This record gives sequence, structure tokens and C-alpha cells, in this order.
Amino acid sequence: MGREPGTGVRLDDPAVRPRHLEVTVVGDSFVVQGMDDSASFKLQGVERRRATVGPTSIAVGRYTLRLSHQRFPAIIVFDPQSPGFRSYKGIDYFPVDLAWRYVLPLRPNPRPDTTVIVSTRGSQRRAVKAGWFDFMVGKSRCRLEASRLLEPGVGESDIAVFFRDATTGKESYAVGRYLDPQPVGGGRYVLDFNLAYNPACAYSEHYNCPIPPRANQLKVAVRAGEKDMHYLDHALKPSSIPASP
Repeated sequence: MGREPGTGVRLDDPAVRPRHLEVTVVGDSFVVQGMDDSASFKLQGVERRRATVGPTSIAVGRYTLRLSHQRFPAIIVFDPQSPGFRSYKGIDYFPVDLAWRYVLPLRPNPRPDTTVIVSTRGSQRRAVKAGWFDFMVGKSRCRLEASRLLEPGVGESDIAVFFRDATTGKESYAVGRYLDPQPVGGGRYVLDFNLAYNPACAYSEHYNCPIPPRANQLKVAVRAGEKDMHYLDHALKPSSIPASP
């Protein structure tokens, strides 16, 4: 990658050398190497010439480069001078409502089998069904399946909930939303739907985002967390998005 035309990732910045870096995928890691004596990058704020890292972010000139694996290696470029910022309308949320904050035990899956979660880019992402959260919304019984993606950078105890609800495709994003349960000890987790967020594909069609499984379609309307700002209405419609198995 560098400033030179024809490089795999072109970074048009005077601070970037014509052929600045080479990034090679080795297993679950990335080898990042400066291409000449003056080419370097920043890793966690420290200037480096070479490093072997897992999924992470590095800085080159004005750019931030996210090294993403997900069994499908990619480099995602963040440019603070991107013309796309002119169309940025911000992020909107439902009003905070603590009725949507739960402290719940995770019912462990007695047979934590491997499953496949379909993504918005059509790839199949492997995950483990870790268990289920059961809770009440008014008089409605609800259950959500918790998953752990089997991908580099995901910790052994990291779980996620990918869900849809009655607001999906209307007030909230057409693919669904995500929630990161926070452990509080004793097998219990905080599920705060006020912190539910849109996947990155709500802002760019280039992202590869898990699609919520069919089991995680809630009949209730979760009017908490992030709304849909309709950045990609032209690309994603509820009727065109399949649910994962």
C-alpha cells in the first residue's frame, strides 16, 4: 500500500511513501512491514517499522487502517478527509428507558455446537451457540440466543446477541441490531437494550456483518438503542435480507 498508482491500497497523502507498507496474512495474523527506510506506521501510538499482529488498527499518515480477519482478511481504510463525511447525518437513538435494562442469567447450551451465521456479504461465519437469555417484556415472554463468533480477535468468553424486533426495517435498521452482554459474575449478564447498536453495514455496503438468526426475531417492539438513519435505503430492504439459520 502507498501513494503510487497501482498499489493494492492507494493512500493519497504526502506523508505516505509511494510504496509505503506491505501487509501479509499469515494464519490468523498480519505481518506489517515498511517498504523503505523512511516508511513506518503507528501501532497503539508507537512508531513501528515491522510488526506481527492480530486483528487491530494501525495509523499511516492521516489514515487509520483496520486489519480485519473474520476468516476473510480485509483492510478497511478510515479517511478523515473522505467526501462521504459530507453526507453524515449523525446517529439517533430512542429515548433512554431503564425498563429495557436487564440483569439475566445465561442459560448455557448443554451442547455448544458450532453453527453458521450468514453475513451481509454472502459469506458464512462460524459461531458457537453459547446459550439463551429469557426475559419478559410486559406480559410477553422473550428469548434471545447468544453466540460467540469463531474468529480471530474474539475472546473465549466474548458473546454477542444479534436480534430483530418489531421496529426492524421501520424505526430501526433493516438487517437488525447487535447487543454485547456484559458479565457481572455468577453466570449473569447485563442486557441493556439502550446500548443496542447498528452493525457497520448500516453505514457502508462494504462491511461483512452477521445477520441475526431466525430464533432472534422478537415480536415485541424494542424502542431502545440506536435508530436507523437510513444511510443505505437504496441498498438494503427488509424483504431482501435473509435470516441466518
